[in-house]
Amino acid sequence: MKYIIMADGKGQRWKNFQGIQKCQIQIGSKTLLEITCDLIHSLDKSAEIYITSHNPELHIPGATRYEPQNNVLEIDRFTYELIERDVCFLYGDVLYSENAMRCIIEHETDTVLTFGSAKKIFAIKIADDVFFKSHLDRVRELFLKNELKECIGWEVYHSMQGLPIESREIGSNYVIIEDDTRDFNAPSDLLEYQKEQHEN
Repeated sequence: MKYIIMADGKGQRWKNFQGIQKCQIQIGSKTLLEITCDLIHSLDKSAEIYITSHNPELHIPGATRYEPQNNVLEIDRFTYELIERDVCFLYGDVLYSENAMRCIIEHETDTVLTFGSAKKIFAIKIADDVFFKSHLDRVRELFLKNELKECIGWEVYHSMQGLPIESREIGSNYVIIEDDTRDFNAPSDLLEYQKEQHEN
């Protein structure tokens, strides 16, 4: 399977905290990107990993950096030209547990499966690229018409499920991951995590 780790965000809430991108956050001796790549390779020996980023400093062993052709809207993180059958999009600012990555890799689908907590999406696994692209296009178009306030993974998920697009309702084809997998959107997320680790 092909795995796309999205690491080309604008980091508006991160604000270049500590002079790094979120995907370069150090957890122990490794960055988030290194941890994610290592997990994928340990669980899927035939994995093909791409990191989408315009940052030439992001060289991760076992992965290929790819510069997206289009990165204007937040939804563009789902690099359009890389969407095909049997591809899985992962987030560069997420600290995945081994359990979460195994869950993502082992679950099968004929269409699209979304993985996450009750509040955050952690991965989108695509078997039907035409179906996924059609909803990606729909959400993008609605946003450009000012009919949506946001156009991110949630909006695409709700469009695919026929749910109110701007809700945060969870319907079918969503796998709940309830463990210590977490994302880092703002500096406060990292500081809170570091405090937790220090206390433990």
